[in-house]
Amino acid sequence: MKKSILLFAASGLLLTACQNFKKAEGGLEYKIAKDAGAEKAVSGDLLSVDMVVKTDRDSLLNSTFDAGIPQIVQLYPDSIIKQNPGDPTGLFKLVGEGDSLVFKIDLDSVAAKTQQPKPAFADKYIIYTIKVQKHFKKGKLTDQQLGEQVTKYFEAETAKLKGAEAGKVEAFLKNNKLAPKKTASGLQYVVTKAGSGKNAAVGDTVVVNYIGRLTNDKVFDTNQADLAKKHNKFNPQRPYEPLRLHLGVDGVITGWTEAFQLLNKGSKATLVIPSVLAYGERPAGEIPPYSPLIFDVEVLDIIPGKAPAAAPTTIPATTTPATPVKK
Repeated sequence: MKKSILLFAASGLLLTACQNFKKAEGGLEYKIAKDAGAEKAVSGDLLSVDMVVKTDRDSLLNSTFDAGIPQIVQLYPDSIIKQNPGDPTGLFKLVGEGDSLVFKIDLDSVAAKTQQPKPAFADKYIIYTIKVQKHFKKGKLTDQQLGEQVTKYFEAETAKLKGAEAGKVEAFLKNNKLAPKKTASGLQYVVTKAGSGKNAAVGDTVVVNYIGRLTNDKVFDTNQADLAKKHNKFNPQRPYEPLRLHLGVDGVITGWTEAFQLLNKGSKATLVIPSVLAYGERPAGEIPPYSPLIFDVEVLDIIPGKAPAAAPTTIPATTTPATPVKK
């Protein structure tokens, strides 16, 4: 009898949760998860929001919390919103600073409208959970004045990331019980498997496997197919093979150019690269500004070469440290 009562209660909770969602124009389903009582946004306003995007299988697709920087949403006039029924932008007029909003995108409806196949990573819905962090009110402000407010806000948010970098590195080393060596530049590294022979030098070609992650262990890149699949980073159009890096010639982050000169053939290492030797204040794909990067690398081979006459090229604006080159 108790089991039946519990099952009935659980069913009631699920039914209530479903009823909490309301229907908006275009078939969107939404609910206000929190109403902080603040003034709601209107056309012309901007909202700084944190956003978590999941599938109905509870798989995480995207999160601004991982990026470390909120996202700006612009509220368009009603005349534009009405031209695109089902566009969730109109829902942001229901919230203000401190409010939370949840809405679901019906993938069957999207597939019918776009005549494109439904993605395989979800059953029916993609679910967005939104938290409004800052409300920028247009009012009588010019676009330039409103833009200046947003710029100052993001400068402050970026400064927070810069200030937090040292703490992220310290926490990562402590949690993983690492005692790395540290170079004068700030690069830290732990050799987890000793190799043999001479270390690589500028002008040599190093052949390596790698996986790159943030200090929260979120993987952003790897050249190994099995690891890419494991961490939901697999791209079937990308060649997964050992990376051939012409040291000091190919454009890579400074931390890589330095680190591989500390390693020899057959060695494995964990690299802890400060943002000053990586992408610095620039976001790069899934890498937020002022992000220290963690790489587990293995040097498969070192092919001797000559040092280039010119200085090493600058790094490209990409999350990939270097471009794989087929043998």
